[in-house]
Amino acid sequence: MYAVIKTGGKQYRVEEGQRLQVERLGEYDTDVELTPVLVVDGDEVLATPDQLSGASVSARIVEEVKGPKVTGFTYKNKSNNRRRWGHRQRYATIEVTAITRGS
Repeated sequence: MYAVIKTGGKQYRVEEGQRLQVERLGEYDTDVELTPVLVVDGDEVLATPDQLSGASVSARIVEEVKGPKVTGFTYKNKSNNRRRWGHRQRYATIEVTAITRGS
C-alpha cells in the first residue's frame, strides 16, 4: 500500500516506514496528519474526493535540517546600487508511520 501526499506545493509518493525531507511542517518530535491525493492498495486505487474522505497519512517529524546555502547579488549599473543576499531553506525529515484508507 502506498499513497501520494501533497505538502509544501509538491507531491511525494510515500509508504509506511519511509523517511523523506519536506518543507518545514512543525516542531521536532511531533506527529502530523497529511491528506493524501491518491491511495493505492493492491489493485484498488482511491483517487476521488468521495473515496479519500476518510483517508489520512500519519507521520512523525524526526529531524530538522537546513538545505544548501543559496547566494545572490543584484546590481544596477551607474547608480551605485548593489545588494548581496543569501537564503537557507529549512526542511523537516518525516517518517511515515501509518496510511489509513478510510471508507
